[in-house]
This record gives sequence, structure tokens and C-alpha cells, in this order.
Amino acid sequence: MTTTDNVSLWDTLDQTPSPRQRAFLRYLTATLVNLVVLNLFIEYGDHVVAASFTVTLIASVLLQSLLKLTIALEHRLAAYFNAKQGGLAKFMRYFSAWLVLFGSKFIILEAPVFALGDRLRFGGPFHGIVALIVVVVTMLVVEAAIVKVFRSLG
Repeated sequence: MTTTDNVSLWDTLDQTPSPRQRAFLRYLTATLVNLVVLNLFIEYGDHVVAASFTVTLIASVLLQSLLKLTIALEHRLAAYFNAKQGGLAKFMRYFSAWLVLFGSKFIILEAPVFALGDRLRFGGPFHGIVALIVVVVTMLVVEAAIVKVFRSLG
């Protein structure tokens, strides 16, 4: 047994993490935030229903992945159109951002249905779109609040 076998995750935080370690902790934290937010909506609301904790864990990973892909695509399109000159490029920058952010909600709504079937449902107005948007926005707000607290700690 080597000495590193007895080291906990928290002991390694004293060292400067690599970019891959930082990305891992960032996505792990965001996924756990999603898990908590989703389960709170299930417990205290009427519009989100899940068959089990495992379903919400899978949904949290799926939602986090789709959110990050959506944001990455929006940033990529923004960089492409920001590099161009003219009014059409400026219009296309904002239109493409709106299209990706608006359109992704339908993909994000259908992905859990496709992956999990009836084991996870968003209900309520507009066939659950409102509930999904509220859950996703809450996830993003809570994640941003945690980042703000983390940065304030120095």
C-alpha cells in the first residue's frame, strides 16, 4: 500500500488542482446541485414527478450535460458571429442565441422522456414546458449563487 492510498479528496484540495480536476469538481458540484433542486421540486411541488432517486440522479446528469452543451453551442455561435462585421452578423448573433436557448428547452424536455420514459415527468402548463423552464432556471440560479459564495471565500 502506498501513502497516497490513505489520502482523502479533501487532503488533495491543499494542492493546486489541474484543469481536469477543476472541471471534474465543477461538473460534479453542478450535477449535485441539479439533483438537490430537482428533488426539492419533486418533494414540494406538483408538476415534477419521479419514480425514484436513481431516476433523478440520471436526470440530473442528463440535464447538466444538456445544459452545458447548450451553453457551449450558444457561446460558439456568438464567437462566430462576433468575429464578423455588419448589422446582419449582429442580428444573427442575437437570433442564434435566442434560437439555441429557446429551442434547447424542447430538446431538454424530451431527452428525459426519451431516456427515462414515464419515470420522470414534467407537468402543468404547456405540457410541462413551464415547469421544466422553472426547474432549469432554478438550477442555474442556485449554481450561480454557489459560485458567488465560493469566490467570496477567497
